[in-house]
Amino acid sequence: MKKPKEIRDEPSSQEERLTKAVMNYLAEHPEASDTLEGIAEWWIMRQSVRVEVNSLVRVLRRLLKKGLLNKRGEGDDALYFLTDKDHSNLQQ
Repeated sequence: MKKPKEIRDEPSSQEERLTKAVMNYLAEHPEASDTLEGIAEWWIMRQSVRVEVNSLVRVLRRLLKKGLLNKRGEGDDALYFLTDKDHSNLQQ
């Protein structure tokens, strides 16, 4: 029989990120319950996507400011596209 892994006193940065994701999900859905697999797939992935989208917004704003991208429209329907059709300057 396998022994359970020892629990360290100090959580790793990944464990802290996971703790935050679980607690953020439960703050929004206080009646939620799920299996380990469900928590990993739905709660954690949902939180990760939200963080990635926030980071992506900042990246797109920087690329717009640098003049590498143009934007047509506003909000969720905005379209982003290359300013310069010469692709030689794409490697940043």
